[in-house]
Amino acid sequence: MKRRMALICGAALLALAGCAGMHGIAPVARMTDAGQLGLPAGSAGTLGPAQDWWTELGDAQLDALVAQALAHNPNLQVAAARVAKARSVEQVAAAALYPQVGGGLDLNRQKFSSNYIYPPPLGGSTINTGNLQASAGWELDFFGKNSAAIEAAVGQLRFAEADRDAAHVLLAANVVRAYVQWARLNEQRALAERALAQRQEMLAIVRDRVQAGLDTQLEVRQNETGRADSRTQIAIIDQQIDASRNALAALIGSPRLPDDVRAPRLAQFRALAVPSELNADWLARRADIAAARWRVQAARAQVDVARAQFYPNINLAAMAGFQSLGFGSLLKGDSFQWGVGPAIRLPIFEGGRLRANLAGASADVDAAIESYNAAVIDAMREVADQSQAVQATARQQREQARALQASEGAYDIARQRYAAGLGNYLNVLMAETAVLAQRRQQADLAAQAINSQIGLAQAMGGGWRPAPALAQGEPLAAATN
Repeated sequence: MKRRMALICGAALLALAGCAGMHGIAPVARMTDAGQLGLPAGSAGTLGPAQDWWTELGDAQLDALVAQALAHNPNLQVAAARVAKARSVEQVAAAALYPQVGGGLDLNRQKFSSNYIYPPPLGGSTINTGNLQASAGWELDFFGKNSAAIEAAVGQLRFAEADRDAAHVLLAANVVRAYVQWARLNEQRALAERALAQRQEMLAIVRDRVQAGLDTQLEVRQNETGRADSRTQIAIIDQQIDASRNALAALIGSPRLPDDVRAPRLAQFRALAVPSELNADWLARRADIAAARWRVQAARAQVDVARAQFYPNINLAAMAGFQSLGFGSLLKGDSFQWGVGPAIRLPIFEGGRLRANLAGASADVDAAIESYNAAVIDAMREVADQSQAVQATARQQREQARALQASEGAYDIARQRYAAGLGNYLNVLMAETAVLAQRRQQADLAAQAINSQIGLAQAMGGGWRPAPALAQGEPLAAATN
């Protein structure tokens, strides 16, 4: 009868704990799916993912610099350290599923009180005590608390890995941008040097004209001002080149660039292939989207951990060892002791702590989901902006090519007229000034075109390359709702 009553009481307590106020506490946010965003599902096409997308630019020196940055950049090493820490947390959580075994040896010399529970001769005496014992414990995961903790730790690990991958993509893109900026400045410096030489030629002609009485000192001073402006422009470009080199050195984790790194030229870069449309698979390849999705998974697992706190903890405990008064008797057979049995801990009244903990975990899920939704929307905006930038720059390059062609045609006519004695050399130099201005704009637009392609590669998850068939990416996380 007593045994039956104990079982009934235990079942009642279990039911009471299981129903202890979890009602009405649950996440309410929902993750955005591809259909809501109006994105088509991924399908085979002409472009496939490429982790080393920058190699499509066709510059071996750039490839080496990116590789050095990925190996030595301190910020990327910090991200790798976060991954290692998250992996250790996952391993700690997994250890809770297995029995824990330990051992200990305690040797004490103790003076016992004469006015306590121990009668003489023990009371009032000083005695050695020894305890040599092995113990074991195993928390039985009946309600999934430890499994949920492992799932949460795995989610955090995957989040850290995705965050590291996002840093990888960002670092590679920044190295390529700095390298392209250096190439653009090299083109601008060459044009600035030609502009300075042109100014010097014009100044020499004006001085000759002054001596011949055809011009005044006003024209001389004006051309001297132009020559000084050209020298100032070269000094500014030199400072910008030094800054771009320093930025590139910092990105590769070095105080300065190696001496054998050559100055790049814009003409040596190949254009990146550009996808015609965005689909769900492309968007899901972004590391920040994957990181946000894993954060949601980790937060949901923490909700399961919080729910499991409402149920009993059931542990199996055992111990075996030797205990004695006096060190000499410690290892004798009659000093041996052992014990084994279950331990149950049941929450009955927690003053609302468990409900508050569950409500907090549910709020974390809502926050993670809304962060994911915001990341998806922001990713779409970035892709749209970069795609439009690629197209707009291409249109500008076409129009600028026509302007450059026209200015070069005018320059050819001016030279032919000068050769035929129908015009003066100043007209030739002025026509060349227009050509130089167009070539400066051409260099700027060439760098801008490459940068917009880099931005699109970064926005779409890290680049691509021509391929006969696409490797399908993980679909946008509608299935995780």
